[in-house]
Amino acid sequence: MILHLYFARRFLMSFLLVFTVFLGLYVLIDMVEQIRKFDSDTVGFWQIVKLTLLNMPQGMYQILPLIMILATLLLFLTLARTSELVVTRASGRSALRSLVSPVLVAMAIGAVSVGLFNPIVAATSKQYELLAGRLTGDAASVLSISREGLWLRQGGPEGQTVIHAESANLEGTALFGVTFLAFGPEGTPQQRIEAQSARLSPGAWEVQNAKVWRLSGTDNPERDARSLAAMEVPSDLTQEQIQDSFGAPASVPIWELPGFIAQLERAGFSARTHKVWLQMELSQPLLMAAMVLVAAGFTMRHTRFGRTGLMVLISIGMGFGIYFLRNFAQILGDNGQLPVALAAWTVPVAALMLSLGILLNLEDG
Repeated sequence: MILHLYFARRFLMSFLLVFTVFLGLYVLIDMVEQIRKFDSDTVGFWQIVKLTLLNMPQGMYQILPLIMILATLLLFLTLARTSELVVTRASGRSALRSLVSPVLVAMAIGAVSVGLFNPIVAATSKQYELLAGRLTGDAASVLSISREGLWLRQGGPEGQTVIHAESANLEGTALFGVTFLAFGPEGTPQQRIEAQSARLSPGAWEVQNAKVWRLSGTDNPERDARSLAAMEVPSDLTQEQIQDSFGAPASVPIWELPGFIAQLERAGFSARTHKVWLQMELSQPLLMAAMVLVAAGFTMRHTRFGRTGLMVLISIGMGFGIYFLRNFAQILGDNGQLPVALAAWTVPVAALMLSLGILLNLEDG
């Protein structure tokens, strides 16, 4: 038990050291990128620092598996150089038993990153997008999903129109059970339209079976209401703007993601991308364990055997391969080429089995 705690403490210290080094490098590199991205005449130094700090959690979260494999390399290369692994094996402890505590620590780090770090990443990335949008003058999101359906916003200097729909098609260009509420430039309501459906075409919504109430210039809107079989409502929205308003699944905290997926499906949208992301996050602890085993399989050997550099390069290469295969599987899952569970869990499970096979082949067990 004491030896397990020793290895766990050493592994945690190695992880924190590597994480701190990468954190410093990432902050410096990202600050240069933010300076390049934004005009220095309008964006001050402290705003650049704020943008960098808001973008930092997302960047570090993405490279956690690579930090894990480098931390494992640092641990076992240090233990091999000090002959602690030789002493451990001489005491009768096998390689697999020596890996129990590092693997458990890696899985705990993966679970903590998903449960605690993920909501932080979602909040900071959303704040980064809002701040960057204000500094560049980009418009904010035009779409919002709620339990009551979906909400859209359109308009310009001539006024704003708020659109509510009970459901929509997968692209968000066909709305059903739709209500348009138009406001003037001063913010007063001008017109209300309730319709059976509306379909987005270039420059307008094509509305079917509508009833129109004029809310200004009349003392009885219901008396002056009109029913129309078809009409057009001018719009500056495009299909790309609507789809981009969903944002990345990473901007939704994992604790809220199941409810958000349910809301998307009730509104008629496809939630496949968000389902794949949810399963990818849940498989994170398993991926962390696989990274530890991959690195350990090539470095749990004494340095006098030689070829240490080659072994390190092979383990890092395998780690990068697993990382990019996982991203490729995620893309296939997002596009519907793979089932959700298969896209999220295949690579971590395969990496775990492969690393165990390598470990059992290279070590005496």
